[in-house]
Amino acid sequence: MLDTPNTTVTRVRTTHELHVGAMLRRLDWLLIAGIAGLVIYGLKAVADITANAVPGDPRYYLARQELYAVIGTIGFVVAAALNPDLYRRYWRILYALAIAGLVLVPLLGVAKRGSRRWLDIGSFQFQPSEFGKVLLVLALAGFLADRRRALSDARTVAGVLVLFAIPTALVFFQPDLGTALVYAAMTSAILLVAGTRWSHLAVLTAIATTVSVLVLWVLPALGVNVLATYQKERLTGFIHPSSDPQGATYNVSQSKIALGAGGLHGRGKASATQSNLGFLPEPNTDFIFPAIGEQQGFIGCVALLGLYLLVVWRGMRALVNAGDGYSAVLVGGIVFALVFQVFVNAGMTMGIAPVTGIPLPLVSVGGSSMIANLAALGVLVGIQMRADRSSGRLL
Repeated sequence: MLDTPNTTVTRVRTTHELHVGAMLRRLDWLLIAGIAGLVIYGLKAVADITANAVPGDPRYYLARQELYAVIGTIGFVVAAALNPDLYRRYWRILYALAIAGLVLVPLLGVAKRGSRRWLDIGSFQFQPSEFGKVLLVLALAGFLADRRRALSDARTVAGVLVLFAIPTALVFFQPDLGTALVYAAMTSAILLVAGTRWSHLAVLTAIATTVSVLVLWVLPALGVNVLATYQKERLTGFIHPSSDPQGATYNVSQSKIALGAGGLHGRGKASATQSNLGFLPEPNTDFIFPAIGEQQGFIGCVALLGLYLLVVWRGMRALVNAGDGYSAVLVGGIVFALVFQVFVNAGMTMGIAPVTGIPLPLVSVGGSSMIANLAALGVLVGIQMRADRSSGRLL
């Protein structure tokens, strides 16, 4: 007996429901809990740190951060729901979107503190370079997936470098050295996970070292300054931390004082003088980690880093269980970008990394960073719950 149209529709719907049910059963709830914990922790930290930032409106920053978290959660769910194969098929469009956003910045962008990094859409101001992190990792993974049989070919590596160099240069000249470094770190992880030959990686390392020497020493000695003045001062301050305590190294000096003042248990919200009295610069964005350390102490900082460690651990588990090379490259790029941002942000507040202006993911105030990071983690979760461990394929 032939199936009627209604019977066919019912079977398709039942198959789809079973498919969705199977994915949900494989969902890594520890990973979800870690991500949710970071967002909640960040909102609580913003509430405490910015309570006195705007007289008469203690919820000024918190209300905006809550809105960003809601939008980011929607992006997270959408990214997790979409089949990763869509990113692989349309990686060229995603790459074009990233470039288009970055090209618009010098043309229509809003300048703040010597940098032009933001675009205005109505009342919302966003930073294309933050979304570029997600789009670039999707594009590079798609490019490598199209050339999966030629990963050892030097032309494939060269293609990755060209795709990486264009958005990175656009970001670098905004100027935004921190985000450019994130792009570089993310691309390095992608090449490593993709199985690039060690000889090619060695050549890339030599090229990166040569470029660094040229930018930091050779070109300035010849009168060609690639870095902005404040960027040079930050690098000099990192090498000589006591050289200018009232100028270039002021931020880090006050950050160390705030971290030390927090002790084991912290001073609490009311007694955190470094943050409340304005000694600690940017306590809700770049230097939110020492602000947390002053208020919540060593225990609070360990709890925050523990949540990051949980997300990274489950992310690495998703990398190991990835259904194919494309998924592994995507997960590797996303996880390493998160690790790099956390390390640099926390490290610069302790003087073990130069100040680069990288926000603390899911914690620092900022809509673009919150939404982009949640979307990236949504892609990771989408891959994780679709991996069929028994067959080694994406369902």
